[in-house]
Amino acid sequence: MMPEAMSRRARELAAAGAAFVTATVVRAQAPTSVEAGDAALVLDDGTIEGFVGGSCAEHSVRAYALKAIQSGEAVLLRILPFGDEADAVGGDELREVASEDGAVTVQNPCLSGGAIEVFLEPVLPAPRVFVEGDTPIVHALARIGSELGLDVAGVSAGDFEPRAGDLALVVAGHGRDELPALRRGLEADLPYVGLVASRRRGAGVLGELRGDGVPDELLERIDTPAGLDIGARTPEEIALSILARIVSVRRDQRPTATITAVDPICGMTVAAVASTPSVEHDGETVYFCCDNCKATFEAQHEHAA
Repeated sequence: MMPEAMSRRARELAAAGAAFVTATVVRAQAPTSVEAGDAALVLDDGTIEGFVGGSCAEHSVRAYALKAIQSGEAVLLRILPFGDEADAVGGDELREVASEDGAVTVQNPCLSGGAIEVFLEPVLPAPRVFVEGDTPIVHALARIGSELGLDVAGVSAGDFEPRAGDLALVVAGHGRDELPALRRGLEADLPYVGLVASRRRGAGVLGELRGDGVPDELLERIDTPAGLDIGARTPEEIALSILARIVSVRRDQRPTATITAVDPICGMTVAAVASTPSVEHDGETVYFCCDNCKATFEAQHEHAA
């Protein structure tokens, strides 16, 4: 069971809208420094709070926890000492030796103890959907959106502060405070910006924004009339069509950053974060599991030069 202090910390992170992973050791073979039930929290910057093994095991836990945050899917991570060929499907150079739905097996070349199995479960904040207006459509968006796991937040005109991970803005004020809200959504680069309006009125709003200096490449991102064309008539049907579009945008989003890398010396998969040893080489950042591998790489390329 997770200690109370760690459970409290997890609740604090969730309340703050932070993404993190709960990492729980479910099996540990002797000799190893961990026991089944040991746990940690892995933050989205790679920080590990708790204990799930020594520094070698932490490298693998950190790397695959960040992958879990990115994918949103839980995974059972099995870490084998290097040279343990159980379940191996590749040669010595391959450190991720097996992968299947919900589980991955890796060989860790610096792990000195026995095999460890860690369950990694991401805890992600509900994506925020901003809605501007006080209309039946807005009320229906809030009701139905909550059932889809969305955090629907009412806003006034352009007075809101989007943050990383926010998903959408729907402007449904029927002419009230539309322009500042749309400008704010575009400036924040929200994945979806929709305007509830007829085609004629929507074209007029886009024309006003264009006249205010908003470039066409941004105006093209506004979905108006908002939502999928399903012949919706009632507020609930219109809300459904808009939420269907938002869900489609959410599922089509692709990771924008590389969060893991392979140490070119030992072949270990490591987290590509600021705290991981790294060097710049040929215009790219090369990451390592430890300073020894980094020094070996630098010596090799110094001699090659």
